[in-house]
Amino acid sequence: MRTIIYAITILAISLWGCKNQSSQDKHTHSATETHVGHNHEGHNHSHEGHDHEHEGHDHEHETAEEHAGHSHESEETKHSDEIIFPKAQAAKTTFEVREIQPASFNQVVKTTGQVLAAPGDEAVIVATSNGIVSFSSNKLTEGTKVQKGQSLFQISSKDIAEGDYYTKVRATYEAAKASYDRAEALVKDKIISQKEFESSKLEFENAKTAYDAVSNNKTAKGVSVNAPINGHVKNILVKEGEYITVGQPLATVSQNQRLVLRAEVSQRYYNAMQSVTSANFKTPYDNKVYSLEDLNGRLLSFGKTSNENSFFIPVSFEFDNKGDVIPGSFVEVYLISAPIENTLSIPVSALTNEMGIYYVYVQIDEEGYRKQEVALGANNGKEVQIIKGLHPGDRVVTKGAYQVKMASASGAIPHGHSHEH
Repeated sequence: MRTIIYAITILAISLWGCKNQSSQDKHTHSATETHVGHNHEGHNHSHEGHDHEHEGHDHEHETAEEHAGHSHESEETKHSDEIIFPKAQAAKTTFEVREIQPASFNQVVKTTGQVLAAPGDEAVIVATSNGIVSFSSNKLTEGTKVQKGQSLFQISSKDIAEGDYYTKVRATYEAAKASYDRAEALVKDKIISQKEFESSKLEFENAKTAYDAVSNNKTAKGVSVNAPINGHVKNILVKEGEYITVGQPLATVSQNQRLVLRAEVSQRYYNAMQSVTSANFKTPYDNKVYSLEDLNGRLLSFGKTSNENSFFIPVSFEFDNKGDVIPGSFVEVYLISAPIENTLSIPVSALTNEMGIYYVYVQIDEEGYRKQEVALGANNGKEVQIIKGLHPGDRVVTKGAYQVKMASASGAIPHGHSHEH
């Protein structure tokens, strides 16, 4: 009996211990799971927080980049029209920048005209005998420089049907001289009348003039024809081997020292002609603009009336030919009229033309330039009035505008270029 009770007691204690251990294991497992779960959730939360902060960091970084990009874009927009022309490149060309300020200009009447030789500056060479003409030098051409007295042509009448001209003139002269000498002796004795004597004297003088004209220039090749003045051969009117007669023009020699500019002006500008004082003109063969002020020019006259068959008024100037102006050439004429005060003007060389629109290049910093459209006013061939597009103090490229235009073809600002403001 005691044994049974002891066994039941031991069994009860064992069951209780197992239950207690199971309860502790369950609690421990739950606690462990709870701890693990808490740690996992905390880790996730921390990780999520980290991600959130990282995302915030990315957001801030993107905002800074966008801001920098916006600033850079604004800077590029601000200078998008700037053309870079480095100083080193400018130094290799004819380059000039000028600051423009208001000054006096002049009204201009543009027309056409012709350059003529001034009276007394040309001489026509004529033949002094009949015969076949030959050039004294094979280098004689239009434009050849000649000296007074220089032989230009030889005229020979040998071997032609009418006989040698020099021989005939000489024979006529000798016969007239003999007749005159005889008449001079007879008139003293009143054997012949005074009228007969005067007639004999006239024949002698004419024959002597003709003989002197050829005898003083007689050469082995014939009769020499010489230049009457210093200058250059303007034109040659005969050909080698051509038959010519006495008095026929052979050539023209021009001193080319003083020239006349003759312009034809429309009648609608008649009132403006009252104040014309000078002129510029541009030659077609070298496209150069000459100023009469630089050539000691002066106004000769302008017509008060026009020809009944013309709608133009002639205006004439005289000037020194210090350049290579060719008499007879047709030119563009810019008549300088009344002054225009307090206006902006630039050299014509500063302009570039694109599809009929004119532009200049304005300097905005040391190596930067801006293309600027301008409206033009009066143009005197050298300078042009600016009506719109520029302001006093602007620095304009006056020489080398074409080079700046070529540089603008890149359309980009080189990296590292600093802008001065």
